[in-house]
Amino acid sequence: MDRLDTIVKNLREFVAEREWNQFHDPKNLAMALASEAGELLSEYRWISNTEADQLTKSGEKRARIVAEAADVGIALLLFCDRIGIDLLDAIQSKMITNSQNYPANESRGKPERPKK
Repeated sequence: MDRLDTIVKNLREFVAEREWNQFHDPKNLAMALASEAGELLSEYRWISNTEADQLTKSGEKRARIVAEAADVGIALLLFCDRIGIDLLDAIQSKMITNSQNYPANESRGKPERPKK
């Protein structure tokens, strides 16, 4: 069993022990994911782009960012598990699509999608 499978198994056990499955429908899990992403985002509120990397390197702020990133990951894994998404397969598939939508020679150094 790889690490991701072990984590999902542990999450299932954690949720079952607390009888939280009744609350973990797709809508609520998607909302939890959005909420947790918002909490991660709030850690970067009011700092400049140039400060963002430095902010995450050490200290109390980094610890909060790590914790919020973990919450996002937990919510995403619970959501995917609930609706039957193999997250790694979905990511691989999306990377193929992204490669087609953002060819390196047309996208290098540009934030926007190339025009077709």
